[in-house]
Amino acid sequence: MSWLNHILGKDWTIAPAGGLTGDAYIATSKDRRLFLKRNSSTFLAVLSVEGIVPKLIWTKRLENGDVITAQEWVDGRELHKEEMQQQHVAELLHKIHHSSELLHMLMRLGKKPMSLDDNVQMAEAKLRYYGLYEKKIVRQTLHYLRKFYPTTVGHHQVVCHRDLNHNNLILTKEGQLYLVDWENAAIADPVMDFGMVLKWYIPKHKWAAWLEKYGMTLDAQLLKRMYWYLILDTLHYLIWHYERKDTHKVTAKLRDLTELGEDIQAMFRV
Repeated sequence: MSWLNHILGKDWTIAPAGGLTGDAYIATSKDRRLFLKRNSSTFLAVLSVEGIVPKLIWTKRLENGDVITAQEWVDGRELHKEEMQQQHVAELLHKIHHSSELLHMLMRLGKKPMSLDDNVQMAEAKLRYYGLYEKKIVRQTLHYLRKFYPTTVGHHQVVCHRDLNHNNLILTKEGQLYLVDWENAAIADPVMDFGMVLKWYIPKHKWAAWLEKYGMTLDAQLLKRMYWYLILDTLHYLIWHYERKDTHKVTAKLRDLTELGEDIQAMFRV
């Protein structure tokens, strides 16, 4: 991490911030702290202006082409799982999904709306290649993707985070809620985001009330759309973990697929 000291100076102490990539650091100097990240999303600047992530302090490009961002360190914590039910989570997602500034910036950065056909075809090809297609639950959930596909057509697409994990939501001591880790952002159906929150964090009997806070009404068509994206997302993670030979995570994702399939059978009798 000597390269970071070269950027910041000798007065700063650098420590890893954890995370999967190992590209995040905490820099401390006297009473000041910064959160540093290598090759963070170039989308960060507008997210900072909108108050969705902690304030961006500076951006520097290294000689090797890497980009280092420094954000204000906030005194806060990750949300607990049960806190995902709270209104400020729904309000933050509504703000993101209805922001024309975020959408225009992501389009300027070259992002295009997700191609659902391409995503499904790529996933199915990999599942066949790795032999995962031989598993009954994989074939069954791919069948649901084909059956429910019409419900995904023709909806307004917005900026989506695509990883609505409680660990990515930071609540400060002042009560400010931030959504971090935007590397997977896409222009897509907003149900891709709030469907994750509903399915993995909120009891089914509270779905309608949570969606009302967000600004939508629960109905059968919305549920089918939601499960379509949940299945596609789970299949992508199944492939991702299989490629990395993480057998425990592969088993967990197969369990998730089984649960999604059971939900669909119970709800729609298909």
